[in-house]
Amino acid sequence: MRYTMKMQALTRLTTIAAAGAVLAGCAASQHPDPKDPWEGFNRGVYKFNDTVDRALFKPVAQGYTYVVPSPVRTCVHNVFSNLGDIWAGANSMLQGRGHDFINTLGRFLFNSTMGIGGCIDVASMNGARKIPNDFGTTLGVWGFGQGPYLVLPFWGASSVRDGVGLIGDWNGNQLATVGRITNIPLRNSLWGLEVVDARANLLDVTNTVDRVALDSYSFVRDAYLQRRASLVRGDRVGDDADLPNYDDDDEDDTPAQVTPAATQPAK
Repeated sequence: MRYTMKMQALTRLTTIAAAGAVLAGCAASQHPDPKDPWEGFNRGVYKFNDTVDRALFKPVAQGYTYVVPSPVRTCVHNVFSNLGDIWAGANSMLQGRGHDFINTLGRFLFNSTMGIGGCIDVASMNGARKIPNDFGTTLGVWGFGQGPYLVLPFWGASSVRDGVGLIGDWNGNQLATVGRITNIPLRNSLWGLEVVDARANLLDVTNTVDRVALDSYSFVRDAYLQRRASLVRGDRVGDDADLPNYDDDDEDDTPAQVTPAATQPAK
């Protein structure tokens, strides 16, 4: 009984805190960015997420990196990443990007066998670098616009299109990975471990943002929108910078014509 009352009280406090953060954000933004017409609301949710992260997720991730040896963390991360390649490859196929699909399928098969179930990323060691992909990117390739920027509670940066894409990602990943496990305690434990692993791998990034960004909200928003646009175009992003660009030849012609004139060194 006491536990139930405490949980109800905690739920009410969390709701009040979230509402207060949203109202504060709404009051703070009078001239929103055209890409972010809901900036007031988004800033409120961003502040709420940041508060929850600093109080819960970040300390847990820091404890995880402190207690668990680096080789074990790397193995755990690689296993989850390898499982994620199943859905990433499916999206490459839906997008009609055959080279990406073959690369990702090969990565999964190679890492699952030679990499001991994905524990060792032998595919990357041999030049088959990971290609990030999801259903939000697929919708973009199909022609759906990004829509307004949107910060989701407990999730973070997104957009209207990517928010819809999360529904596809959730269902697709559950069919392909941890969601197929019927043992509920084990399945929930693995989901929790996946969340902790994801947050632990973002510690350096968030620490850098806190250190260098004058306005962390705008910094995260602009970086997110630029990265999502690059993924839809099929550009090389992040760790995949050495991947070939698999855009159609017609799309590659324009950059090929203007690049020499812009980069030709003076003699």
